[in-house]
Amino acid sequence: MSKSIYVLGTGLSHNGSAVLLKDGKVCVAIEKERITRIKHDGGNDSDAIQYCLDAEGISLDDITIVVQCENFTLPKRDFFKGKRLFADTDQPKIIDISHHLAHAYSAVGTSPFSDCNVMVIDGCGSPLDQFIELHPEQKNSIDASFFEVNQMQCEKDSFYHFDGQKLTPLIKDFSVMAEQSTSKFQLPTTQHSIGGFYASISNYVFGDMDDVGKLMGLAPYGNSGIYNFDAFEFDSGRLFVKDDWKHHFANPSQGYEYFKEHFDYYANVAKWAQEQVEKAVINCIKNRVEQFPNENLCYSGGVALNAVANAKLEDLQLVKNLYIEPATADNGLALGCAFYGWLEYLKMPKVEHDGSTCFGKNYSKEEVNEALISSDEYSKIEFDNDDELLIYCAKKLNEGKTLAWFQSGSEFGPRSLGRRSILAHPGIVGMKDHINRNIKFREDFRPFAPAVLKEKVNNYFEVGRNSPYMILVDKTKKEFVNQLQNVTHQDGSARVQTIEKSWNPKFYKLVEAFEKESGIAVLLNTSLNRKGMPIVETPAQALQLFKETALDVLVLEYTVLEKRV
Repeated sequence: MSKSIYVLGTGLSHNGSAVLLKDGKVCVAIEKERITRIKHDGGNDSDAIQYCLDAEGISLDDITIVVQCENFTLPKRDFFKGKRLFADTDQPKIIDISHHLAHAYSAVGTSPFSDCNVMVIDGCGSPLDQFIELHPEQKNSIDASFFEVNQMQCEKDSFYHFDGQKLTPLIKDFSVMAEQSTSKFQLPTTQHSIGGFYASISNYVFGDMDDVGKLMGLAPYGNSGIYNFDAFEFDSGRLFVKDDWKHHFANPSQGYEYFKEHFDYYANVAKWAQEQVEKAVINCIKNRVEQFPNENLCYSGGVALNAVANAKLEDLQLVKNLYIEPATADNGLALGCAFYGWLEYLKMPKVEHDGSTCFGKNYSKEEVNEALISSDEYSKIEFDNDDELLIYCAKKLNEGKTLAWFQSGSEFGPRSLGRRSILAHPGIVGMKDHINRNIKFREDFRPFAPAVLKEKVNNYFEVGRNSPYMILVDKTKKEFVNQLQNVTHQDGSARVQTIEKSWNPKFYKLVEAFEKESGIAVLLNTSLNRKGMPIVETPAQALQLFKETALDVLVLEYTVLEKRV
């Protein structure tokens, strides 16, 4: 038997992560925040890498190549915001790649395509000088005018072609960094970045740039047409952020109470910003695909998390097949690094990906039992098989209980897809408000997602999109709005998850069991965490969350805890 080939990818930007490929397939991956419990944690990668090595039962000696990516620097082998695991050895070899190239490889490595184009749009990629240092052979792909600018410039959007083995840049756009100032619209990224614009509006509305997804959740409460000016302009194939729109907004948030007092105002600002982003994304991608036609398109980068813009992009049918990478923000950089190592550095053929995002380690019965030592105050049931467990859980959900669902290896990326989830009935009156207020401890306007059996998505939603990663929105059919009131947003939209039986079988069977109890093939699904907390990774973390919130039932594999009334 030949020895397996391991490739390690590591992302050291914010939202750091590590990914291990075994013979071209992801065998384990983890985001650093899941281990350290610090939201959006990045920098030093030792914890994330050690998790992957331990989960696979190997050491650094078994790794063929390490590929790394940060954002503005090239991390040293021995030290980067702390001592690294590679400090005391000169093996394996470590190579660096640029930020957008990592985003792009994360998409093509997990996509179903052997030939495609790739669009990357985010807040800020690698500096131009660094990009040329890393990839001197690609200098000719960059417009000569960029080299005449004396300020620091970084990747803004990039467009590539993938031939099944290698990515070739077709169009790369760079922007100078936004000037540092005390402006209420300080962009944390490049001056002309879609991602930077959205983050600056989030800061204006919430006083927070780290959770821009809230802005998308707020936008449906606003009205279109309140503001009739544009934030972006498209000129000679390049997208620019204008300056004059900033003068129209002079009331930045002064805290949550102030936000609630002026809710309609901020909702209208969010609506305008969301519509601006949608237009910018569509114009940018339309320009690229018209210049370089291909029936397949991958899309990655932090801006690709905007589920509303993604749905509108899909509806336009600019290409026949669109694939949006699930871990599309910087948590996916390590994924792209690993696939670059396999495809480009080792020149190995692409291995078909099964569509799963669930790359975390499995926890044994012993580890679950160890976590439950301090759980005597709860009633406890042990199940021997799936059928009995799922029937029990389905009944509890139909009775209106909230359920913490912990199963198998955790999801990689920002969405809980049925491995680390909080689940509830989609139609019981008041359930959405209860979960936001007493379990998630977050703003009451924020929506929850419907998880629906893939084969029945057309029954409940107007378009019936295939959306396994919860990064596309649909519209709930009017006749089901009441039954799905806890997962239907203010404007009738819903960020749907279609459940894939092939790689999410237990969650699929749970929703089947719930349908038999309730007549509804949909569950409310949200991440197993609370505001400001990374999604839980271990049984002990799940138990702690259960203790400190109003969750009713905790399911740890085949062990169930229920709070006594």
